[in-house]
Amino acid sequence: MELRQLEYFVAVVEEASFTRAAERVHVAQPGVSAQIRRLERELGHDLLDRSGRTVTVTDVGAAVLPLARAALRSVESAKRTVEEMAGLVRGVVRVGMVVSCGIMDLPELLSSFHALHPGVEITLAEANSDALISSLVDGSLDFALIGYAGDAPAGLSVRVLADEPLVAAVAPGDPWYGRESVPLDELLERRLICLPPGTGLRGALDEACGARRPRIAFEASAPPMVITLAQRGLGPAILALSMTEGLHAVRITHPSPRGRLAFAWRTEGPHSPAARALIRLCSMAAPSETAASSP
Repeated sequence: MELRQLEYFVAVVEEASFTRAAERVHVAQPGVSAQIRRLERELGHDLLDRSGRTVTVTDVGAAVLPLARAALRSVESAKRTVEEMAGLVRGVVRVGMVVSCGIMDLPELLSSFHALHPGVEITLAEANSDALISSLVDGSLDFALIGYAGDAPAGLSVRVLADEPLVAAVAPGDPWYGRESVPLDELLERRLICLPPGTGLRGALDEACGARRPRIAFEASAPPMVITLAQRGLGPAILALSMTEGLHAVRITHPSPRGRLAFAWRTEGPHSPAARALIRLCSMAAPSETAASSP
């Protein structure tokens, strides 16, 4: 029994086609068929049912499939372990970050990582949190700095950098200037300034509002513009408390929405040695008690 036979078998089952499996493993279709036939002869049973329009797995094949996958995962794990122990951290790490985040200097961390591992290619893209989360889940990104409300997004592990209340930030002359707090019901009567849907701050506000819709008069893609609009007296800006320099922060109550900023990565790998090394380095920048899980 050879590992390539197990790889071809898993590929055929997952693709339900010898042709697509051959394209996936970059081998001619007759070669895939021949190797699986050899595997079946060695085991003494058919693993695949080839009688229909699509290839399906037999009962014996269904029993073998999880074992084949486990064997392939073990081999991949062994390869990664050898690479790490030999200090051969290399490859590509794909990183994402929310737009205009001032709390964490991610470029500085990436610079430190590059100095430690110059053989690793790093890519960086900015997007809103919803897009970053989707890219982490589907594997397009290895690691990202995201904002979110409530529990950690499904399928991701996080290390929280900030967990702050949302406030209504106003300039001198605003009717709320000098107030300590405002109930959400009263907030919904005002025309607000906020980040767009898909961002962590907007998600926290929308979650607090429930079925009600806040009146967003001005929408800006980055916090500096939201702050500038509020400073010009155009209304309350919905911001995290740490973003309100130059404005008066009014606490929102009943309920009190909160937003989180966090490093995030897929809970389930496989993570490359390079990605794991970056996760470890960046996780050291956050308080250890805020970790939801570790790589």
